[in-house]
Amino acid sequence: MDETGEVFVRTSAGERSIGSWQVGKPEEALAFFARKYDDLAVQVDLLEKRLESGAAAPDDTASSAAKLRSAVAEAHAIGDLDALSARLDAIDERVAQHRAERKAARARAQEDARARKEQIAEQAEAIAEGNDWKSGADTLRSLLDEWKSLPRLDRATDDELWRRFSSARTHYTRRRKAHFAELAERREEARAVKERILAEAEQLSSSTDWGPTSRRYRELMSQWKAAGPAPRNVEDSLWKRFRAAQDTFFGARNAHQAQRDDEQQANLRAKEEILTEAEALLPVTDWKAARRALRALQDRWEGIGHVPRDSMRSVEGRMRRVEDAIRDAERSEWQRSNPEARARAEATVQQLESSIADLEAKAVKARESGNERKQREAEEALAARRSWLDQARQALDEFSG
Repeated sequence: MDETGEVFVRTSAGERSIGSWQVGKPEEALAFFARKYDDLAVQVDLLEKRLESGAAAPDDTASSAAKLRSAVAEAHAIGDLDALSARLDAIDERVAQHRAERKAARARAQEDARARKEQIAEQAEAIAEGNDWKSGADTLRSLLDEWKSLPRLDRATDDELWRRFSSARTHYTRRRKAHFAELAERREEARAVKERILAEAEQLSSSTDWGPTSRRYRELMSQWKAAGPAPRNVEDSLWKRFRAAQDTFFGARNAHQAQRDDEQQANLRAKEEILTEAEALLPVTDWKAARRALRALQDRWEGIGHVPRDSMRSVEGRMRRVEDAIRDAERSEWQRSNPEARARAEATVQQLESSIADLEAKAVKARESGNERKQREAEEALAARRSWLDQARQALDEFSG
């Protein structure tokens, strides 16, 4: 401050006047202008802090720094104005750096968005050509939401990728609708087929023709599976009715079989009683009496129905052993009385042949009427008679020889 009251500040550009102080002591003038400097320094401090914290945009910071630079250059203040200018220079540099970083970040974001949108378009195109009807639509919706969240690209690139993505979604939607329309048509066709199958199954449920009906139910089950699913609102009810018809028939068949098993067990016990009587004829001392007794037992044997299959060979074998023993005794007698033995052998052969002819007629009649039980019993009796006839003929042949 000179003797006239003019106040000056020194900078790297030289000394310049910043004002005049006419009243008061020089120290007061210097303190006043120093406070002006402090105000500028505070503004620079705030600008630095806002820039570093990211609270201020680079453009806003640059604008504020330019205003402060002008204020510092013309400041009526006493202080290190060059230091403030240097700090403003540093702010400008940091602003330029931030701008470059933001530009690079925007470029990276654009590149990432372009790459991701290309991936989304490719993924949508793959889904559009596939057959994932269950989750494909959900995936496309998720991709659409993600697309909307990505930044826009340049107009040409963004429009091209959007057309690919949108076309894929449209193509998938059309194919999906066509698929479900075809599926609905097939389900309706399956409903008609299953209703026809069900009508026959319910009609057969009261059948007692066990064998053919069982086979027919197996065929109906194969047809049911081959028909495919009916509409969901009727599939369960149709299936429950079909199963109910099957259960009714097979329950009745199982009850019948259980009754038949009980009858066969009773037949087995009856034949075992006859076998006990037949085996009591051994050893043979009077083959004629034994033969008469055996024939009576055989007549009773023939009147008894079928025995369990796993016991048939055993009981037939035991009866055959008694027959063999009586025949052996008779053969010994034939050696002493050939004419009578031959006549008896011939009579036995004739009797068995007549019995076989009668049983064959019964088997044919049972087969023609579809009575499986009577047919099976006649065929089992035929097998036994034929075996006896073979033995009788062998005995006759041996007598002739």
